[in-house]
Amino acid sequence: MSPSKDIYLVIGGSGFLGRHIVQQLLDRGDTVSALDIVQRYHDVPFYSADITDEEQVADALRKSGATCIIHTASPPATLNNPAVFFKVNVDGTKTIIAAAVATGVRKLVYTSSAGVVFNGGDLINIDERLPAPEVPLDAYNDSKAKAEAVVLAANGKGGLLTVALRPAGIFGPGDRQLLAGLYQVYERNQTHFQIGDNTNLFDWTYVGNVARAHILAADKLETPPPAPPFSALDKPPVVADDVGPLSPAEEDIINYPLRPISLTTGTSPIPTCKARPLGPYVTLPPDAEKLVAAFNDPNRTSERPIIRTRFDPLSDHALKRSKLYNPEISPLQVAGQAFFITNGEPCYFWDFPRTVWHQLDAFFPGHRQPRKYTVLSKTVGLMAATGSEWAAWLTGKEPTFTRFKVSYSCVNRWYNIEKARRVLGYEPVVGVEEGVRLTVEWWHKEYMAGNHKIAH
Repeated sequence: MSPSKDIYLVIGGSGFLGRHIVQQLLDRGDTVSALDIVQRYHDVPFYSADITDEEQVADALRKSGATCIIHTASPPATLNNPAVFFKVNVDGTKTIIAAAVATGVRKLVYTSSAGVVFNGGDLINIDERLPAPEVPLDAYNDSKAKAEAVVLAANGKGGLLTVALRPAGIFGPGDRQLLAGLYQVYERNQTHFQIGDNTNLFDWTYVGNVARAHILAADKLETPPPAPPFSALDKPPVVADDVGPLSPAEEDIINYPLRPISLTTGTSPIPTCKARPLGPYVTLPPDAEKLVAAFNDPNRTSERPIIRTRFDPLSDHALKRSKLYNPEISPLQVAGQAFFITNGEPCYFWDFPRTVWHQLDAFFPGHRQPRKYTVLSKTVGLMAATGSEWAAWLTGKEPTFTRFKVSYSCVNRWYNIEKARRVLGYEPVVGVEEGVRLTVEWWHKEYMAGNHKIAH
């Protein structure tokens, strides 16, 4: 933890995620300012600046007195403008780092994206060891991957500590991209269409959980590593077999049982030899009350031992390889690392929008009539998207239905967040189902206030 309370500057503080971070910092009594190109809120000091101009950023840092930057600013992925993506995401991030070093800022938390590792194929329970694809699929995630690399490479330079978070599928109150698209489909009565067989799992993440992860990362950036990096050793090992055992502090991080994430699904307690209900007994066991109390304890964790294979990201073998691959940092420290952030509740791809549409039905009763699903195979969807792209090219317009979108909706794409849970102490607080309800309630209030461009 930091020896003194940080002063925060949230870059992109008027945006979707940035505003949630600002609000959570305010709620816990921190000193926070916002930097953006548009001011939408007036409850914190605001600085208007171009993040590709180092002097403007440095001036805001000096005036705010910031000791920690949380950098969320990024063009929307739907913009489809590679030049803007690279100017803002890559050049802007380099500028922010330079300004931070010049003004003595200690911490930088960067909002990356889970999409930086997307290679067009299935991503099933993947972890932070998967690299970005050598041939990027799209300019947005390519620019985010390059910006993330710049952030992590800056760790420890000029007194600056850095960390990158990779949220997946952010949604929540304040979202005007995902919800806008889903509402348009709802408004057009097109909710009965489906591409693919809907057996592919997908990660969505409530924005409040993502905001909390950023604050946790900032809080723990200065936490000392649980073991010295190999670069600090007099004779660093050169092969995995020469790496010594984990330190007690490392064991403490990886060897306690994690509770299952069940915010949406709920849990059913599993009887064990130490916690179980009692059936008919002639003579009760001597610890009967203790067994029943343990079974009924809502905070009980599993007594099952943690069993890891050598392929597990936090296995002894994997940690040794990580130390050899990057001798400058410990794989179980925060600084210099990237972390996937999700709700930990992957669901079938089409179940999420259908949950949104079901919630909308409560506000617009009778708008949708029951209809049988029209299911198109991925192959048919790709053929239709190809036609749409050709038509758009001939007319000089942007296609609304693309092969990328079809492929995106048919792949598995979910992530292992154990590293974030153990190293950051991150746990999702709002489940997917509750998050959808909160999001649609916010959307409807905005609709009733006339704040949407889309009319019902």
